[in-house]
Amino acid sequence: MSAPAPTAEASAPETPRTPFYMLGGMPVFEAIAQRFYDLMDEDPAYAELRAMHAADLSPMRESLPQFLAGWAGGPRDWFEAHPDRCMMSIHKPFRITASAADQWAGAMQRAIADVAPEPKRIADAMGEILADLCAAMAVRPPQNPVTS
Repeated sequence: MSAPAPTAEASAPETPRTPFYMLGGMPVFEAIAQRFYDLMDEDPAYAELRAMHAADLSPMRESLPQFLAGWAGGPRDWFEAHPDRCMMSIHKPFRITASAADQWAGAMQRAIADVAPEPKRIADAMGEILADLCAAMAVRPPQNPVTS
């Protein structure tokens, strides 16, 4: 007697439990990136941030969702195409002010909120972590050592 054939459920690979998959996969990350660049292009609240970018945002509109996908536990295509690169090294040549960092974080958090992926707590956490990463790239004035 032979063993019963596995059912489709039993043989289907389990979806990883990463933010990328939990929030809805590539369509959600593409929507967030597109909304982010739409906001940057259209809302004067992000003028300083927009001025730091090239006139044509097409390459960024293609790159950001891929980066975010890999960063959030999805396909690693961006990281494989850019070995030995990280966001800190890519942005090092730019003078990112605290104001521009705040604009980036605000636009990203707003884009996430506008796309409204579920579960909300994970989407909100992603926005907070990205804001923290962005703040870490901002140029800070040198600290004067305390003299005694």
